[in-house]
Amino acid sequence: MKTYKYEFSHQSNVIQIGNLIDDLHSVHLHILRLQRRYYRIYGKYASLSRILKHITKLKRTTKPHWNALPSQMIQDVAIRIDLGYQRFFDNIEDRKTGKTTRKVGKPKIKPNHKYKSVTFTQAGYKIEGNRLTINCLKKSFTFWKHRDWTGSIKKVTIKRDNVGDYYLYIVCEDCEPSEKLPLTSHEAGADFGSKTFLTLSDGTKIASPEFYKQSLKAIRVANKALSGKQYLSNGWYRAKRHLARVHKDIANRRRDWFFKLALRLVRKYDSIAIETLNLEGMKRLWGRKVSDIAFGEFASILEWTCAKYGKTLLKAGRWTATTKPCSNCGYHNEKLSLSDRQWTCRNCGSHHDRDVNAAINILQAGVPVS
Repeated sequence: MKTYKYEFSHQSNVIQIGNLIDDLHSVHLHILRLQRRYYRIYGKYASLSRILKHITKLKRTTKPHWNALPSQMIQDVAIRIDLGYQRFFDNIEDRKTGKTTRKVGKPKIKPNHKYKSVTFTQAGYKIEGNRLTINCLKKSFTFWKHRDWTGSIKKVTIKRDNVGDYYLYIVCEDCEPSEKLPLTSHEAGADFGSKTFLTLSDGTKIASPEFYKQSLKAIRVANKALSGKQYLSNGWYRAKRHLARVHKDIANRRRDWFFKLALRLVRKYDSIAIETLNLEGMKRLWGRKVSDIAFGEFASILEWTCAKYGKTLLKAGRWTATTKPCSNCGYHNEKLSLSDRQWTCRNCGSHHDRDVNAAINILQAGVPVS
């Protein structure tokens, strides 16, 4: 399975896609309110089959306008809500048995501006070249087809972001395999840090551009402009969209840098080891800086890049000691503090750079990602 993303070009009729998303939000709203009422009366949630039968009945009685919407699209809304409830109940069981401590909440009603996508599964659309035709709207929309997709199309999703731009996601199966990169017989461990983004076991250090910090002035100007507008006025909506555009630009630049860095590492090393971090706990300690560096997003991109080009990603466990042990003899330096950037092992006399030593230990402790 592979997903291809394309941006819709700016066109006057794209607002009709937004109207379609708003119509599906009413379905989302009705189903979740129904589930709440059903639980209040019977003490349990309605099954997916019961919800789908109820929707069919509504189309004949109080909601005849839902007949204008593709039936598979309405079913997808119900299926997503049902999956949310399944994850909620499965998480309760997993926490009882001790499999996880992470809490998953039950599905909540999304406000209109946060409901942002529609999904076509098998019918209701047609794609010809760079044109998407939505049957229920009887309209065609142009998207930027910057690359071809391979395999058979499994489903198509249209998403709207906070700026108001629309994107087309095409999920394909039986795709052509990516070309594998040649092997280099090199491997590296990578230690994540707040000052240095990555320190590799061969001594290479990579600093983070900290895109959010670079754009703080633009964010402050946009926030100040928003706070000066009358709430819910036309000027307020324009200022809000401008602020969202600033944040989108930061996210795009960071993500572009992550993909280029991941590709650079994959071309140089056959195996790359990273550590599993408690990023939520780090955010509570160091706040905005951890979010700006966004190591979790980079780890996901690196894992995807390794899988694409046939390289191996290793991960060290969250509780594996990597900083205090000597990478040569294994001696634990219990007196090592956060301010000590260099230290000498009392057992074997090896002199270590703190981060490089941790990167070597991460490489030694890493296990392949399944």
